[in-house]
Amino acid sequence: MTTLPLSTDTAPNRDAGWLSAEKEAVLLAGARKAQRAAAIRVWGLRALIVAIWLGSWEITATFFIDEFFYSKPSLIWGRLVQWFTSGTQFGSVWENIGYTVLEATMGFAIGTVAGIVLGVLLGRSRYMAKVFSPFIKAANAVPRIVLAALFIIWFGFGISSKVATVVVLVFFAVFFNAFTGAREVDGNVVDNARILGASKRKILTSIVLPSATTWILSSLHTAFGFALIGAIVGEYAGAKHGMGMLIANAQGTFDSAGIYAGMIIVTVVALLAESLITALENKLLTWRPSQAQGHTEGI
Repeated sequence: MTTLPLSTDTAPNRDAGWLSAEKEAVLLAGARKAQRAAAIRVWGLRALIVAIWLGSWEITATFFIDEFFYSKPSLIWGRLVQWFTSGTQFGSVWENIGYTVLEATMGFAIGTVAGIVLGVLLGRSRYMAKVFSPFIKAANAVPRIVLAALFIIWFGFGISSKVATVVVLVFFAVFFNAFTGAREVDGNVVDNARILGASKRKILTSIVLPSATTWILSSLHTAFGFALIGAIVGEYAGAKHGMGMLIANAQGTFDSAGIYAGMIIVTVVALLAESLITALENKLLTWRPSQAQGHTEGI
């Protein structure tokens, strides 16, 4: 009985595999290092721009312009410290932030749901879109910020008038994107689904809504900005609490540092909300990676 010799090719193949894996690990480490270096450069440049801007503002307000009207970073920082340590004359600054965020969030939720529902339904029904088109255009042409004063007359100085202002601002921002997203659905896909026996509800939930998701989510970034604007404007027109009321009071007392301080707080809240919406968008659009990245990278 003849014994066949064992193959000696396994060792070279194994060595080649190890070398390939090691080379890949080195390349990945180099890519991560380059990415970190690029991020450091970007954030370093951003910090430099902010430092130059604040420094020039501080120097200009100290030596060349009247700080009473234009304020300066040191005074604004002092006002922020005062608000967060000692509070405001209208209560804790956290309480006022909470009121504004609550009003913006409630109005944002109501306006978003209404905008998505009506936008998708009218986007899929050309007949109903023609019927309601002039009414929607007329409502969109109304200066909605001015409605804040009318809502105060209707609903009083409480939270209801602020939520109503937010709703009318958010609704149209979401509605038109949802309407366009529903219209952009591939007709061939819908026809094929009907041929296969899909119901209207199945087509709506399985084809139309997923196809319009990118349009809808992209509108949420702008919509929440409108939500904060609506809450601030409503509080500015008349309220007992909220950041808009603090800003209006600062204006009435010629406290320019207080106006800037309120603006900074609202900006931070908006940026935090933007990061949450971006995280939600990336999670919901994992099945469309190119789309999920396209809206967030480079901004």
